[in-house]
Amino acid sequence: MAVKISSPAALFPGNFAEGRSRFREAASAAGAILASYANPEKGPDGGDLSTETAWLGPKDASRLFFAQAGTHGAEGFVGSGIETGWLQSGLFGRLPADTAVLLVHAINPHGFAWVRRVTEDNVDLNRNFVDHAKPAPDNPGYRVLRDAINPTEWTPESERRNRERFLAFAEERGAMGLQVAITQGQYFDDQGIYYGGSHAGWSNRTMRAILEPHSGHVRKIVFIDLHSGLGPYGYGEIISNHLAGDPGNGRVTDWFGAEATSTDGGTSTSPVITGDTHIGLAESLPQAEATGITLEYGTLPLEDMLNAVRADNWVHIHGDLESKQGKEIKAQIRAAFYPDKDDWKKMAFDRAIDVAERAMKGLTQS
Repeated sequence: MAVKISSPAALFPGNFAEGRSRFREAASAAGAILASYANPEKGPDGGDLSTETAWLGPKDASRLFFAQAGTHGAEGFVGSGIETGWLQSGLFGRLPADTAVLLVHAINPHGFAWVRRVTEDNVDLNRNFVDHAKPAPDNPGYRVLRDAINPTEWTPESERRNRERFLAFAEERGAMGLQVAITQGQYFDDQGIYYGGSHAGWSNRTMRAILEPHSGHVRKIVFIDLHSGLGPYGYGEIISNHLAGDPGNGRVTDWFGAEATSTDGGTSTSPVITGDTHIGLAESLPQAEATGITLEYGTLPLEDMLNAVRADNWVHIHGDLESKQGKEIKAQIRAAFYPDKDDWKKMAFDRAIDVAERAMKGLTQS
């Protein structure tokens, strides 16, 4: 049982370097085994970038609680704060027998440091886990809207025209049809948003490298991927990582009841996406019974969030980061995934404690 944190808002970092330092300190204090994976790129301040891991419990445990922060870099603020808080709270202080915990901090450190959803290759990591040896999945709606999604200019007038195109598309195919077209994932526009890449990127390979050494002993695993951006302000939606007919989805429903949502069942704020991180987990630990969820914290209305992603892509591809407009856009995307407000942070952390406790119970009692 976790110890109550008196000031949850203080857990959340102001930047990547601060988050990494706090995570390392909390993990060391909790007695975790630490490891670090150096990213080849640099942060905006020229600093080194890395992914950190913390392992608690028996090295050969057959049951594993696995959580990952920063799949989408700009969402690393909330994941960093949650993981640091879990460690400080003593949540994992007395683990059940034959059970271990693996926390991955900033699996996409470049995106976290630069406050971007994407990796150093402009790749959406949560769309990168497809079989790149096979023909890439297509997204016809994205092709239709490509120029509006990723404009070469960013002005009030150009955005008015683009919004008209989005509204016309939604009129024809529905609001979720528009969301699918923009966010499901695409594999042909390497300068566009939600790009899944042409090969397994550094973060993809690093996630597999972290997991694969445990393929010989882990038999049951719960996976929590920490995200933000979709849904009502401060609410942590429990999105099943499984399709409706998968046994894993049944376990998610058993553990979380009506709070669990499904992408293909139409109950989630997210549509079905291609190439998500759960595929990497399943391929790295094929012998394990995996139960995965995405814990998604709401921030801004969907249109505002998507506009922030589009604007961030524009400024990095076509704009000037040091201009007044560039700085405004970077503040916009930070707010879209990390509302720097105490009430939001408290809601996020309280929900994370509750979800982690229930996930651990499901893992050890199923």
